[in-house]
Amino acid sequence: MFLGTFNLKLDDKGRFFLPAKFRTAMAAGLVITRQHDRCLAIWPTDVFITEMAQAAKGPSKNEATRAYQRMIASGASDELADGQGRVSIPLPLRTYAGLAKDVVVIGAFNRLEVWDITEWERYLGTQEEAFAALDESGADMD
Repeated sequence: MFLGTFNLKLDDKGRFFLPAKFRTAMAAGLVITRQHDRCLAIWPTDVFITEMAQAAKGPSKNEATRAYQRMIASGASDELADGQGRVSIPLPLRTYAGLAKDVVVIGAFNRLEVWDITEWERYLGTQEEAFAALDESGADMD
């Protein structure tokens, strides 16, 4: 399970150091994809395969299913962390997420997400009130 928030920097080659606590889970490989909200998702390869098998079950006659499959598959890049634990983010994915230098890597249960730091702070600001309202309403998260 991926948890936590990590403020990191991309180097000139678009690489960052994967937090040490996640390196074992990603040792066999990882897949970087576009994610909703203009961030990137980093999946352990086996989890990505499982998740995408579910997405592939959707009917190709459904426009939303086709769009989702296209967005995920066309932007996916399989990668390996190097010997120092660095992960390289391909330029098209960095461009999609607006990543330049300062990034935030967050745990999102079955994946990591990579955000531009300014976008992450903006997102948190817009979601805090909605998050508090969920808590106050007593709504069940199931």
